Amino acid sequence: MTKVPMTVVGAEQLRKELDILKFERRPKITEAIASARELGDLKENAEYHAAREEQGICEARIRDIEGKLSNAQIIDVTKMVNSGRIIFGATVTILNLDTEVEVTYRIVGDDEANIKENLISVNSPIARGLVGKNLDDEVSITTPGGLTDYEITAVEYR
Repeated sequence: MTKVPMTVVGAEQLRKELDILKFERRPKITEAIASARELGDLKENAEYHAAREEQGICEARIRDIEGKLSNAQIIDVTKMVNSGRIIFGATVTILNLDTEVEVTYRIVGDDEANIKENLISVNSPIARGLVGKNLDDEVSITTPGGLTDYEITAVEYR
């Protein structure tokens, strides 16, 4: 299996979600199925079918999380020496050379990505264009909006 890169925070979030699914949501769904069974005829029992569908979704998510955690390559950049090189988990500040707008992103795993919190997936066009580059480098990155030139103004391992 391919290793799934993940930050320490991302792995912890998945573990919490897994605990909630296994120890809170799963028992509630089982209760809902049992209650719906008591109502009688299962062929026309909407509550039963809805609970079974929810159970399938819950079990699929549990398997998905367990698979990701079992193949996780947890990377803690806080324990690495900052060489100014952009790596997975680094927090990077880039300056758009056309608009003079500065943005800070943290490069994280796919499950952790959240653009509203400036967490970008390591597989995103911007992250792919930045990984391996160094502080003060100028890079041209092809994004959905076209080719954009950036200058790397800060690289932090936090």
